[in-house]
Amino acid sequence: MRNIIFFLLITFGFNGSAQDINYVRKTLDTLTGQNLWGRGYTKNGMEKAADFIASEFRTLGLKPMDGKDFRQWFSFPVNTFPGRMEVEINGQLLTPGKDFIVKEESIGFKFKQARLTQIDSTAYTVLGEKVIVKLENKLTWSVAQGAADYLGILVKKGALSQPPQLLSVNIENVVVPAFKAANICAIVKGTVHPDSILLMTAHYDHLGGMGTETYFPGANDNASGVSFLLSLAKYYAKHPQKYTMAFICFAGEEAGILGSKYFTENPLLPLGHIRFMFNVDMVGTGETGATVVNATIYPKEFYLLNKVNDKDRLLAKINPRGKAANSDHYFFTEKGVPAFFLYTQGGIAAYHDVYDRPATLPLTVYENLFRLFLGFNKGLME
Repeated sequence: MRNIIFFLLITFGFNGSAQDINYVRKTLDTLTGQNLWGRGYTKNGMEKAADFIASEFRTLGLKPMDGKDFRQWFSFPVNTFPGRMEVEINGQLLTPGKDFIVKEESIGFKFKQARLTQIDSTAYTVLGEKVIVKLENKLTWSVAQGAADYLGILVKKGALSQPPQLLSVNIENVVVPAFKAANICAIVKGTVHPDSILLMTAHYDHLGGMGTETYFPGANDNASGVSFLLSLAKYYAKHPQKYTMAFICFAGEEAGILGSKYFTENPLLPLGHIRFMFNVDMVGTGETGATVVNATIYPKEFYLLNKVNDKDRLLAKINPRGKAANSDHYFFTEKGVPAFFLYTQGGIAAYHDVYDRPATLPLTVYENLFRLFLGFNKGLME
């Protein structure tokens, strides 16, 4: 009987701190699915993603941060491409996302069989038109808050059998002056020190779609981070801690870390009560370890993180990095909130392209990263 009880204690103890990897994979598939259309600016992709995350928080048993609504609404301008996305070079119809992308700040254009003139080793133009065609080794897209006065087309080298000579395009853009988006904010109230807060964050938006047929799944960037965050939320909802555990999924990161900026200017909880913030972005790999931004700014917390990591040999290596304005931690740090930003390394090279899909993510250290966060958060509360 004693052996059975010991076995049960070990089993339940392990399950209590284990990540639900099936939940993670299901969440990852939902966030990258066609229905959410790249969690962006056309086909209601970002709004559908926000609804899904808010629903998950509610189902898991978390409460809205403001006590009323999981969503914190804000707006910003954005250039979108909801319609025609047709490019033909030398009579060859190119595939959006794979053969070409348009520059995110481009305006719409329509013309047939315009002759291209070479202006340097990789760039071509249509004389008399504000159009540029450029050959690129890799196609990497982004988000622009407005439109310029030209059309830029980036074509992948190798997509054409001969140098560009004739160009036909039919491209539509729409500038949305006040695109509505929402940060999704939830908490699990602390049992002993509810006014002390540990904040975990990830951005859920991605690039959305380019035209009516092509969308950018954004599996590693950053469905991986949101899936990881929701798995932490699931755990802490079942296991309330001494401190309040807070969770924010930010919108507008790809457009200029706008959601986190808005939150720090309109906080739903006192920023001074945040003991520590941990932001995750692109955590679907990890073969060679991870990097932590702000590690040199907060050496005590970085020491604690490494202590937890070394104890159980969770990640191959945690590389320290200094201050950087490269994700949603930044504006919190500027407001005096101690914060880390962690991203994993190794594995796939897909980034801001159509190949960042769930099937390419090894989730190498997902479960170990989960244990790392549990141990780190526990250490902060001691």
